[in-house]
Amino acid sequence: MKRLLKIYMEKPELAALVLLVLLVILFQVQSGGVFLSANNLRGILGILPEIGLMVIGVTILMICGEFDLSVGSVFALMPMVMAVLMADGTPFILAFGAGIAACAAIGFVNGFLTINYNIPSFITTLGMLFIARSLTIVISGGFPPLLPNDLPNWLFTVFVGPGDLFRMSFVWFVVIAVLASLMMSRTNFGNWIRATGGFLPAAQAMGIPTARVKIACFMLCSMLAGFAGMIQVLRLGSPLPSIGEGWELQAVAAAVIGGTALSGGIGAVLGGVIGAILIRVIDNGLVLSQVDANWFKFAIGFLTIFAVVVNSWLAKRAKAIKVET
Repeated sequence: MKRLLKIYMEKPELAALVLLVLLVILFQVQSGGVFLSANNLRGILGILPEIGLMVIGVTILMICGEFDLSVGSVFALMPMVMAVLMADGTPFILAFGAGIAACAAIGFVNGFLTINYNIPSFITTLGMLFIARSLTIVISGGFPPLLPNDLPNWLFTVFVGPGDLFRMSFVWFVVIAVLASLMMSRTNFGNWIRATGGFLPAAQAMGIPTARVKIACFMLCSMLAGFAGMIQVLRLGSPLPSIGEGWELQAVAAAVIGGTALSGGIGAVLGGVIGAILIRVIDNGLVLSQVDANWFKFAIGFLTIFAVVVNSWLAKRAKAIKVET
């Protein structure tokens, strides 16, 4: 029993999972049974990938010991690049490649400047937040370009599964989450990420190319944010320059709620996914419970602080539990 309790306390994502279950039960009761209805779940799961994909990238980067506050702006920039190119006649696949390349370039610049000039990533990516958002507005020319009618929306936005419960974007989200989780737990690169974020001098002494690892994580984070933005634009049908504003903070909050340590080295993709689901559940549950929507940010802020405090307490308690070997 002690061993199980110690394992639970050492897995902060499990604490987030328990909280998720409790909130689902609460909102199900408060909404008179509407929360878990097929129509409502279709709505929650339909937009979950758009924040969830961003959270996966932010979680991995935080495990590596860095932050990226520019993901909300990259979320808008990537689909805007695509839309402008397609408006000029560029095929979807080439426009998609150009958009992803732009995201990768932004991630590379974030990582290169942070590492080579020893700048806190908070500052580097804060600057990039404004640069990318400004570029999005400039590229749009002040008016969102019209999307072509022959886009392969079926790949990302159509409903599939039993009772059309899921969008195709949810399938992409699950596949990417599984691959990211396997990368973190089953590959040398995942071990390098944890080692780099856990204790940088030791990782460098072991011969781990920490600079390249961090830059790769910055690039992955930006590309996932851009991909998520493209999914939202295809769902909405218009590349608005304002999409994604404030989402970078929600992504960081979701990663922290899911048990990712602010200092790096600790966390799991599963925890980030649970954190993203929690945010969507709270957003939807407050509306169904007829609670003023202005309490949403209060709830996320409180939950973020609460998660940090609880995870710290659980870690200390886990160390105090002695298990016989």
